[in-house]
Amino acid sequence: MTTQSTVTVKDTHAAGTGGRTEGTTALAGGSAGADQPAANRGRTSIADLVVVKVAGIAAREIPGVHDMGGGLSRTIGAVRDRVPGGRPNVGRGVKVEVGERQTAVDLDLVVEYGVPITDVARDVRENVIAAVERITGLEVVEVNITVNDVRLPDEEEPTTGAEARVE
Repeated sequence: MTTQSTVTVKDTHAAGTGGRTEGTTALAGGSAGADQPAANRGRTSIADLVVVKVAGIAAREIPGVHDMGGGLSRTIGAVRDRVPGGRPNVGRGVKVEVGERQTAVDLDLVVEYGVPITDVARDVRENVIAAVERITGLEVVEVNITVNDVRLPDEEEPTTGAEARVE
């Protein structure tokens, strides 16, 4: 007896996924049973959060990307990053839509002053597509990039605590 084997993507509601609701979509099929190769037996699910994290890490690898996310999310993220035991949110500034076999990625970037924005955007797009396709097996149909800000050389990072005005 053979049954259908599928690879699925599970869409879960989590920080960085754009507030999407839970659902599962089939990606690929195959036969299952004792007479089939082990790779074809069973199902694989990939949560949207996985795609968010992979895309976020890939975007941050590119020189010229200072940070990701809008102003408020960056401020909140800076506070969270400084809390003892807190981990950086690699999904900040990343939204994804996952379909049956494809995904689309939206990125909000802050770039360093002086770097050609079109070059940074091209490099980010190429790296995100390569990483997501290699790691998840999903086809990336588009990577939309919004540059929200430019980090000037003399800008200071946001601080989390009240600092003394005088010494």
